[in-house]
Amino acid sequence: MLDWDNLRIFLELTRSQGLVDAAKKLGIDHSTVSRRMKRFEEQVGSQLFDRNNHGYKLTAEGYRLVEYAEKIESTVYAAAEELGGHNSKLSGQVRLGATEGFGTFVLAPHIAHFCARNPHITVDMLPMPRFVNLSKHEADISVSIERPLSGNYVVTKLSDYVLKLYATRDYLQRHAPIASVADLERHNFIGYIDDLVFSEELRYKDTVAPDSFRAFRSTSVVAQYTAACSGNALAILPCFLAQQSEQLVPVLEHEIAITRTFWLVASSEQRHVARVSALWRYLRECVEMNRDYLMGDSRQMRWLS
Repeated sequence: MLDWDNLRIFLELTRSQGLVDAAKKLGIDHSTVSRRMKRFEEQVGSQLFDRNNHGYKLTAEGYRLVEYAEKIESTVYAAAEELGGHNSKLSGQVRLGATEGFGTFVLAPHIAHFCARNPHITVDMLPMPRFVNLSKHEADISVSIERPLSGNYVVTKLSDYVLKLYATRDYLQRHAPIASVADLERHNFIGYIDDLVFSEELRYKDTVAPDSFRAFRSTSVVAQYTAACSGNALAILPCFLAQQSEQLVPVLEHEIAITRTFWLVASSEQRHVARVSALWRYLRECVEMNRDYLMGDSRQMRWLS
């Protein structure tokens, strides 16, 4: 029989930057972590980690065990929730992961309203320029620009949203006129860093102006938005983000309109916990009410009464 405590240490070591980091999160000495993992490997009968100067790297057998260990971990968490009676109570903590721009400029103000309505629920929001890993319990709910293709998840389409090409009025007055897509080659762009793009869904510039020069690049869409507001380059931005500025206006609005999708995702175990379900429903209602805002057809965000 595998010891759950050893499995817990094993999982933390796979998720941390190294032995010392894992030990801090577990609240034990790093030598204890090392010793426990050596004994655990003896118990399992396989080498789970390759150890070198750069830290602990999973072996093929280690990767196989992670899949089983995460299922056990999810079951343990679900049992704790159920037996503790927390599943039926509108109280406790919910962690929400979201894309950076959408989380910061759309979800955050609505979550503040949700918390006012539900004073016994604490919402931790993680607006990040990367995917949030539900299998590693980084969050209970995630808003993603890609639908998960595998895993024990409940998934629903949250909404489509539109991105357009934007520039400040001042930029358009100072630079060569843009009458067609071909004119974009003479203009500088703001965009993502190619080798650090976390999703293929973000490579839209290559279809709009593949030969234009990117004067400023960032992994952060909020940084791209801020740079665009300075009035020195063009940027492809979500309408809900660009609409925060009175200076940014669409360029070639009828020729360039890119549609993407937000997906709402939760693990099957967590989806029916009362506080998670409450936030899930609230997000769907808020986003449905603001569909025109996300599609760029309205500049006014609406609120649940």
